[in-house]
Amino acid sequence: MTTRRNQAVALLLVMMSLASVAVAQQTATPHSNVPALPADVPADAKRWSVLTMGALAGQQATWTTSDGKVHAFFQFNDRGRGPKTTTVLTLDSNGFPSSEITEGNDYLKAEAHEEFSIDGGKARWKNKAEHGEKKLAGPTFYVSMYGPPAESAVLVRAAIANQGRLALLPEGEARVQKVREQEVEAGGKKQGVTLYAVTGLDFSPAYVWLDEARQYFAGGERWSMVIREGWEASQGTLLKVQVEINEQRARDLAKRLAHRPDKGVLFQHANVFDTETGTILPDQDVLVTGNKISSVSPAKKIGVAELKQIEVIDATGKTLIPGLWDMHAHVSGNDGLLNLAAGVTTVRDLANDTDELLARRKRIQDGTELGTRIILAGIIDGPGPYQGPTKVLPATEAEARAAVDNYVKLGYVQIKIYSSVKPELVPAIIDEAHKNGLRVSGHIPAMMTASECVRLGFDEIQHVNFLVLNFFPEVRDTQTRARLTEPAKLAARLDLGSAEVQTFARLLKEHGTTLDPTMSVFERQYLSRPGEIPVGYAPVFPRLPVQVRRGMLSGGLQVPEGMDDTFKESAAKMVKLVGLLYKTGIPIEAGTDSLAGFALHRELELDVQAGIPTAEVLKLATLGAARIMKKDAELGSISAGKLADLVLINGNPAANISDVRRAALVMKDGVVYKPAELYAELGIQP
Repeated sequence: MTTRRNQAVALLLVMMSLASVAVAQQTATPHSNVPALPADVPADAKRWSVLTMGALAGQQATWTTSDGKVHAFFQFNDRGRGPKTTTVLTLDSNGFPSSEITEGNDYLKAEAHEEFSIDGGKARWKNKAEHGEKKLAGPTFYVSMYGPPAESAVLVRAAIANQGRLALLPEGEARVQKVREQEVEAGGKKQGVTLYAVTGLDFSPAYVWLDEARQYFAGGERWSMVIREGWEASQGTLLKVQVEINEQRARDLAKRLAHRPDKGVLFQHANVFDTETGTILPDQDVLVTGNKISSVSPAKKIGVAELKQIEVIDATGKTLIPGLWDMHAHVSGNDGLLNLAAGVTTVRDLANDTDELLARRKRIQDGTELGTRIILAGIIDGPGPYQGPTKVLPATEAEARAAVDNYVKLGYVQIKIYSSVKPELVPAIIDEAHKNGLRVSGHIPAMMTASECVRLGFDEIQHVNFLVLNFFPEVRDTQTRARLTEPAKLAARLDLGSAEVQTFARLLKEHGTTLDPTMSVFERQYLSRPGEIPVGYAPVFPRLPVQVRRGMLSGGLQVPEGMDDTFKESAAKMVKLVGLLYKTGIPIEAGTDSLAGFALHRELELDVQAGIPTAEVLKLATLGAARIMKKDAELGSISAGKLADLVLINGNPAANISDVRRAALVMKDGVVYKPAELYAELGIQP
């Protein structure tokens, strides 16, 4: 998240946010269903490749017509999802957009129409999420919601012409800084390119590469990049530079924002949440020495001699809980700060680039990057037009077992089976994983049901939509968008009191299967409407950077005519289903697959809405998660000898779960973090 969400400001991070992190390889072999460029794109148009996992997934093309208008076409395919837009842009004599019209569809295939114009010193704009007008007082740039990646070059040039700063419409300010010059080579050709950092559009700088004429060359990250056609082989060079810059930024942040005590830390007069009993132990002293909890005892007066040996944190009236767990993450650059600020100290990563994730985890352990503890789960999918974001794509049993064995060697503790795995390979993957002591979880592969996967040995199921589809076996091909759209239409019809549902619940319990429902994802997809604040982010929406807020207003899945109430009823039924399964004795996990930190808070609120007692919800996000991942000997409760992962909260989340949003101080591994400082670094109001 989950967040980096839906802002088409042109760095490809626009509408691919719902895709999990992918692996960038240094080839441009196309996916089998790469869409073709339209016939009306001129032969002499400038062209770029959209690479996902290093493979060709789409294109961008721009050309200028005789009337001086710039035309752009942009599309890519991601497992049946992906945008397809056409933009017509008019620039004034200073290179600023004076009008822009974009037509097409967004990442989730909903209609995308956007208009912007300046007339008589007044700017007007309109898209499905917003409309407005504003009298201009100086150079101003409209940040389009659906514009093509190449538009970012226009922004960079405009900012450079304005001393590196640029007022934005509807609100905000962008700052552009030249970062690095670099020579790239491909196909025997060489040229110079320049990297620019753009701040003010997201939580952290976005990077844009321009050529020597300051035209768009490339933009994106390791998992997805738009790069000029013919220069795909230079992707590795560009990414290496960006990694160096990001790692230096991470080191700088770690030095400033990680507070390492030079003596013991005493949380004095804290109300401690006991995760074993689900109760509050009032007025306790919790002493931390190094990275471990030394003692937990009723509060007492501290002598003068003792005060010289410890740092005292007054926790009077506050609640001290163990660090929270997010059991469904795809860790990326901003997640460390977002999670720590929210009180999340451990995440389980369920799909990522292996090399990148292992390197990030080592930097976190070494203290050169801020971040959570990371539990490793490796994704396996099958090759084909809807293959997931990984290069681990076995087509035979031998390849499948080898993939599991490789994850074992790398220290992974869980395997995640994705949607395109051949059903006949599922038993072999489970067998190989279980022989090596690994858990197995996942999507429900196409042409299978959740019940079948449980009987075969799934230890866990990701996403509540797959639970719903267990009762609608006519929806077979869950590689496609159907796994998202059909539950929105069908869940409302599900009879939770039916024998079929009760039989499924018994099956889960008999097999000890746990559930990672990620309800907040479907709440946003099914309930969010263009122009409305997503309900799950309403408590924090005003605090977020302006351009992040705009992205959140774009809405969720397009609702077919006459189905608005059905979508709402389906979202509610999913929450009720999770509650029913919990009451049947099925362990529920707190996972997000969405915007780090904030989404976990919402997931816990939805657990309470599902009927899970508040204290139990807090337990499942702490000790419950630690037990599932066999880490409860060192994490999950506030007990002497355990690792010092703690969150001090203004309020009592055991009584009001929404108080988890009010972290005053966070400790991970004995290091202290101040949420206000972390949020400020991300442009979030405290």
